[in-house]
Amino acid sequence: MGRYLIEPFDGSDRYATERYQGAAGRNWWTVDPSLRLLMRRHLGDGFAWAEPHLDRLGALMSGPVNAWAEETDRNPPRLEKYDRWGRDVSEVVMPPSFHAARRALMEDNFTSPAFARRASEHGADPAALAAAWTYLLDQADIGMGCALGTGGDMVVRLAEKHAPDDVRERVREIFANGFYSGEAAQMFTERTGGSDLAALEATAVPDGESWRLTGLKWFASNANGSAFVVLARRDGGDVAPFLVLWERRDGSRNAVRIRRLKDKLGTRSVASAEVEFAGAEAYLLAGEGSGSGLGTMMRLTNASRLGVAMMGLGVARRALVESICYARAREAFGRPLIDQPLMRRKLAELIVAVEAAQALVFDGHLGPPLRLAPALIKLRAARLGVTAASDAIEVHGGNGYIEQWPVARLLRDAQVNPIWEGGDNILCLDVRRAVLRDQAHEPFLDRLRAAATSTLVNRRIDDLEKAITAWRALDSRTAEARLYPLGVFMADVYAAALLEEQAGWGLDDERKSLVARLYAEEHLAERGPLRGLDRPAEDLDRFDELVTGAVVL
Repeated sequence: MGRYLIEPFDGSDRYATERYQGAAGRNWWTVDPSLRLLMRRHLGDGFAWAEPHLDRLGALMSGPVNAWAEETDRNPPRLEKYDRWGRDVSEVVMPPSFHAARRALMEDNFTSPAFARRASEHGADPAALAAAWTYLLDQADIGMGCALGTGGDMVVRLAEKHAPDDVRERVREIFANGFYSGEAAQMFTERTGGSDLAALEATAVPDGESWRLTGLKWFASNANGSAFVVLARRDGGDVAPFLVLWERRDGSRNAVRIRRLKDKLGTRSVASAEVEFAGAEAYLLAGEGSGSGLGTMMRLTNASRLGVAMMGLGVARRALVESICYARAREAFGRPLIDQPLMRRKLAELIVAVEAAQALVFDGHLGPPLRLAPALIKLRAARLGVTAASDAIEVHGGNGYIEQWPVARLLRDAQVNPIWEGGDNILCLDVRRAVLRDQAHEPFLDRLRAAATSTLVNRRIDDLEKAITAWRALDSRTAEARLYPLGVFMADVYAAALLEEQAGWGLDDERKSLVARLYAEEHLAERGPLRGLDRPAEDLDRFDELVTGAVVL
């Protein structure tokens, strides 16, 4: 007998599966009014040229790329350790779905030099389009975003400055189609130290024009990449970055061995591994001064932090769309979930949080450069990816906990973002360094004052300035312990000011003013003895406006 679909026993409309279409298959460009607002602002006259490209990209990410991501999650990379002769080949075998997604993304790569030139010729900012490309990709698969984007800019910039001519040319060939084309990797983490560079044990010794690098990296994402930036300790004891390629200069196999792939919770489309260097040929990515390359590397790490923040935002946005789609379709207690006040409160809160993070992340990529921005933006957006994915599972109820539904993978993937490129504590230590060494709070506060428009937000900017002054007067032990609430305060005011700035662009029907007001009331207003229970219920009264301005279905 042939197989056939057994209908639910009671024929209830609640089992009409066609009603339960989630984010997959919807064009993620056309359903996202907030992204369109950002692109109209940042592309200006180039928006008309760019829109068909963005429309095509939205369909690609929500359709094939998302489907391939699901397949790769079920069939992750594997390691071919030895060939048939017993030789160590350490080959990472990626599944066909990964290669299909990568090909499609490279064929429509908004980060490539060729596309950037075309965009500029038509008056469209390539940086804005590159940001939109990564934002849409990260809604489908942050693992692929990592696989394509881990440290490519770092490798190219450091190699251009420090590598020998022939090695520099090889790096140019690897990344000829942009930073996302060559699959780079950063290898910093060791079993002994994690973020503690003082505990780093990998060593490098000079060998003519190159170096010989020996050591073990405990967690190396993108182990199948073509070029690695590896931290190692030189004879004098200082730590510096080195370039390592799979092949030596003479074309032979380099002494790079993969011990095993990590069996990870999520982001299975990026191969993470334990990598051993056994006297591998390497090139110093630093000048003669002690640690000079490390300082450059740390600056470029800030760009990577913005990339991870975009991943957190991508997960949060996807979680929001899945939540709204499900709440519209699911009925409980005789009516759709989306019509019930408690669910409306949750969805309104999620809409505002996602748009606040979106304002932060896009300002980090496209706004004026601020030393404090990458740490603060990642602190907020990476964590939001986790909480938003958890909220989406709760909205879906028991279905959300099942891998056949889309939100379980979101939560598994999102959990890595607070870890990548430094956890919350490391980010807070960077905030301390920026304030104490670089006086970075001064241009940061200037940026907030230029963006804010309301009395409430401007008052909180003044309070933040006082808080920074008071924090600097604390003893070192207490000051370090207070870094996290200080960082959260900074991120809260930063997001509130940016939302008010967006509301002043005049590109919507004042809906963004509502979002800005709701965010400021939630994060910056005095709650009083009633804890805000007596606050006007604008989130409920104008809920339909909030939803239709967030997701067009």
